[in-house]
Amino acid sequence: MTAPRILIYLLRRDLRFADNPVLHEISRSCELSHQPYTHLLPLYIFAAPQVEISGFLISGSERSPYPEARSTTSGFWRCGPHRAKFLAESVWDLRKSLEKAGSGLEIRTGLVGQIVRELIDAYAEDTKHGEVVGVWMTSEEGVEEQREERDVRKAAVAAGKDFKLWTDEKYYVDDRDVPCKSASDLPDVFTSYRKQVEPLRDAPRRTLPVPKKLPPLPGFVPSQKAPFKTPKSLEETVTCLNEPLEKDLGLKNPPKWPSDAASAHPFVGGEHAGHERIKHLVETGNMTTYKDTRNGMLGLDFSTKLSAWLAIGCVTARQIHQYLLDFEEGHTVLGIGVQGYGKGENKGTAAVRFELLWRDYMRLCTRKFGHRLFRVEGFRNDNSTAWKYPEKDNDTQKKLTRFLEGTTGTGLIDASQRELFLTGYTSNRARQNVASFLAKHLGIDWRIGAEWYECFLIDYDLSSNWGNWQYTAGVGNDPRGEARVFNPVKQSFDYDPEGAYVKNWVEELRGLDDPQYVFQAWRTPVEARKEVKLEGVQWVEDPLKKIEFRISNHGGRGRKAPGKGGRAGRSSGGGGGGAGGTSGTRGGSAGHYRGRGKAEKTKGQGRMGTMDKAIWNGAVSAE
Repeated sequence: MTAPRILIYLLRRDLRFADNPVLHEISRSCELSHQPYTHLLPLYIFAAPQVEISGFLISGSERSPYPEARSTTSGFWRCGPHRAKFLAESVWDLRKSLEKAGSGLEIRTGLVGQIVRELIDAYAEDTKHGEVVGVWMTSEEGVEEQREERDVRKAAVAAGKDFKLWTDEKYYVDDRDVPCKSASDLPDVFTSYRKQVEPLRDAPRRTLPVPKKLPPLPGFVPSQKAPFKTPKSLEETVTCLNEPLEKDLGLKNPPKWPSDAASAHPFVGGEHAGHERIKHLVETGNMTTYKDTRNGMLGLDFSTKLSAWLAIGCVTARQIHQYLLDFEEGHTVLGIGVQGYGKGENKGTAAVRFELLWRDYMRLCTRKFGHRLFRVEGFRNDNSTAWKYPEKDNDTQKKLTRFLEGTTGTGLIDASQRELFLTGYTSNRARQNVASFLAKHLGIDWRIGAEWYECFLIDYDLSSNWGNWQYTAGVGNDPRGEARVFNPVKQSFDYDPEGAYVKNWVEELRGLDDPQYVFQAWRTPVEARKEVKLEGVQWVEDPLKKIEFRISNHGGRGRKAPGKGGRAGRSSGGGGGGAGGTSGTRGGSAGHYRGRGKAEKTKGQGRMGTMDKAIWNGAVSAE
């Protein structure tokens, strides 16, 4: 009998079955008389530099051969518990879809390039089990992701195997239709790019159909190499991902769940859940009203909250567009009877498309600027700001700790920080204010905020998070640069006029009725502080920033701090993602994380590939 010819499909942020060009091509090839491969080996790897994998160790006596998956500047975990759970759910949801199509999904942990090389070598050692004939994967823009692509290509080519890097098609405008001939031609201002693409309703390509049939898994698949194990269930995967992470992530005074507070992002990961969310938004009319509600901060449906599924490719931007198109044209019964059904594009659906294009633009900026995405001087190469660094200044370190714990004394900032820590989500409007507060009001290195959000955001997306942080910090592609400063008190009066959002997450303030006291508790009269048990509370008595803004007795607005409460970073694909975030301390109690007990703590691996270089140079063994 002829040995199986195996195609490895390496999945990363393309965790979907439908509208997947790789699976579409594989399914199409199954109909050919001569098939270039007989078996398909879909593969997902929890990559050691980006996700902490010491929880997958076979036993407590084993030690991880990899440095801890921590950020470069601040040493935070790269992937915190909220996103880890959503990611695991998405991986296992795709596995079910692949199994129903006659295939499956193998899960591994380690370095992407090394694991692919080990699989190729394992089949080569015993050819009766099959031969790897090719390795396919989808391209990404990040420097780490491109390093993975080079490593996989190197492994495949060295073994004489076919390697194909597919275009990432989860974005709104297909790469083949981007108006810029090269990355260097991308305008540095979003509006200029948008005008090149308009009309947005005509920009996306059609979605690809669901694959009808896929080749089976090989009868033999080499097992995960020691010292790691392969999880047997979703529950085990989540446990393994969370086990190394401390309960409070090193904070001495972490936020606690307020009574009666509920997450605005209670969703599960996976393609199926993503499509159910889109359908819900259409059926309830929330796509139609999106333009009017997108700046909300409380509840489930003020924004689409599709960004988490978009970030890892559970759904694509053009699938969202197709749902909108069908609703606008009345092509399906979904949304029938809802305002706007069958009446063409409306301001709500147009606004969703606008946000999807902003997400595209941030991704193209990553392509254009590369490593500059992570540099403090940003895209602009701006060295004019004297940033404060917690490792150099104890006072800055203390401020940063309070900022992280949600005890700055500014209501909107504290509410957002607590919500983020507890749920993995906070609204786009809140993120903009948090980012501006850290970078503009406190003058602290904006990269620390971006890294904290990388750890906590369920909908973390490399380009959207880092690009929007630069935008708000004044070193990115905001044409106003340093001139844009958010006043979080004014923003609170504009978007949370009764203080409902702030009091929802900062429970200590629920006894206050006057919004100006809710937004800045230090303004509360001394006698009133005693009544609501705020007397002597540090963040009330000594806020990090006293912002001059109040409502006058005549109902007019009083003097405000410099800068306007304008629009900064956009949302991450029509959802809640944008700029915002904060950080913890470096070198202090909140920065000394302990997660493994199985390998030495490291500050962070960096985005430049120090660990990967060690692997390929043979400096680290048994990986």
